[in-house]
Amino acid sequence: MIHPSQFHSPWWARNPHVQTILAKYLHRTRIKHRRERLELPDGDFVDLAWGLPEQSDNRPLVVLFHGLEGCIESHYIQGMMTALHLQGWQAVLMHFRGCSGEPNRSMRAYHSGAIEDPHYVLGLLRQRYPERPMAAIGYSLGGNMLVNYLAEHPRNPLCAATVVSAPLQLAACAERINSGFSRCYQGYLLKRMIDNWQRRLRRHPQQQWQGDLTRIKSLREFDDKITAPVHGFSDAEDYYQRCSGLYKLARISTPTLIIHAADDPFMNDAVIPDASELPPSITYELSRTGGHVGFMQGLPWRPDYWLEYRVPQWLDRQWPLYLENA
Repeated sequence: MIHPSQFHSPWWARNPHVQTILAKYLHRTRIKHRRERLELPDGDFVDLAWGLPEQSDNRPLVVLFHGLEGCIESHYIQGMMTALHLQGWQAVLMHFRGCSGEPNRSMRAYHSGAIEDPHYVLGLLRQRYPERPMAAIGYSLGGNMLVNYLAEHPRNPLCAATVVSAPLQLAACAERINSGFSRCYQGYLLKRMIDNWQRRLRRHPQQQWQGDLTRIKSLREFDDKITAPVHGFSDAEDYYQRCSGLYKLARISTPTLIIHAADDPFMNDAVIPDASELPPSITYELSRTGGHVGFMQGLPWRPDYWLEYRVPQWLDRQWPLYLENA
């Protein structure tokens, strides 16, 4: 079932681009954090960022996954980690490979369906903290990845998950972001992706990649020429088909909240599932407005970020259910 969201945009932020862009620049919340480097089984690493001060008892642990080219400095990560801390919970961000400020060691990086590193990290955290209830929040690309993880690993250590503004149909999203004003977002992301790729090539001078980076003008071209071949897909279409979370929602058994705005400028209605195909484990909330990871309310000089209320509110209802069934 698809539920109408309780979010409503204020008069000054009804435009999706206002929601998407100003959410970043108006957010003032900051939280201190501690870095931890985890060595991975394949010889690479990922960096965690633990919200401070750390909770040392068995209070809930919430693992966050950022969006494309995000990091601990992303405004939505800072805001949610602060909100979780105010609830008395422990928040920790897993940086995807190459997103913590240092190039990763291998040519392999991350993508919208790369679930191996999160699977390893979540398993390790469960071993460390066997008594702590654990949930996960995924934003944008990290949200689609989280859907893939939940579908492929139904017996996982999470008692709940939240997915925000996720590109659940990757091909449609690649087309949408390559049109109209959304090309501005594409250009911003593409520059950062190409810069990361160039740093990786400098770290691996033995790699003879013959492509011309200056000729890549869209996310689909980047995925076709770099993401797909580096990560074992035949082309961008193969990657999109195999990693789009939309086709895997029915396999999710973990209680999951999905939040999406119909006016998200990164995607179109193709990402919205058929309500009849959603399993009972999924609560899908759809709002008419909100942009991409925006969802601002309040006054323009002192906005409230609705996600920082709604997500903790929903998670707070899941802990008792988990403890009852543990």
